[in-house]
Amino acid sequence: MAQNPFYVYALKDPRQRPSKPFYIGKGTGNRAWEHQANIDESEKGQLIQQIKDSGQNVIHTILADNLTEQQALKIEAELISAFGIRSQGGLLTNRVKPNPENISRHVRANIPDGCYEKAQMALKLMKSAVMELAKANPHGISNSDAAKYLGLQSDYGGGSKDYLSYSIIGLLMKEGRLQRTLNRKHVATGE
Repeated sequence: MAQNPFYVYALKDPRQRPSKPFYIGKGTGNRAWEHQANIDESEKGQLIQQIKDSGQNVIHTILADNLTEQQALKIEAELISAFGIRSQGGLLTNRVKPNPENISRHVRANIPDGCYEKAQMALKLMKSAVMELAKANPHGISNSDAAKYLGLQSDYGGGSKDYLSYSIIGLLMKEGRLQRTLNRKHVATGE
């Protein structure tokens, strides 16, 4: 059965009992966790910082997965409408309350059958290669090591870019298979 890459998630405040959502979003991959990794100056970012400052972590809840982008956009819009945004007396720090009727205009890509599965097979092989490199170097590897030695570096715009290896290492860290050391190296934690 084909797997669709999109999901809808909620960020929840663990300081409340029961924890209540303060943000609803849709995404793929690590999107739900990026907010905590890259805290911005928005109301959502300020709340995440307050939660971190209290010694706790944001609760990430996947509400629905295996969705097409259009399905994810529609569910996200319906949930934001149901919970409401804070600027209009609701619970959520989302900046905009989307109109579910306009969702179909947001989908810009046609995804051919089998395309997602091919990408996931390739990702599995790349993650395996990064893990082998990490295990062969018990003192750890850097992102640039993975990019350089596995041929994952790009020269887009004339400068070396290591975004692909950052993504792979990030996924492996999320899975608990790699851990970052104090000297910014990544070591295998065992599988």
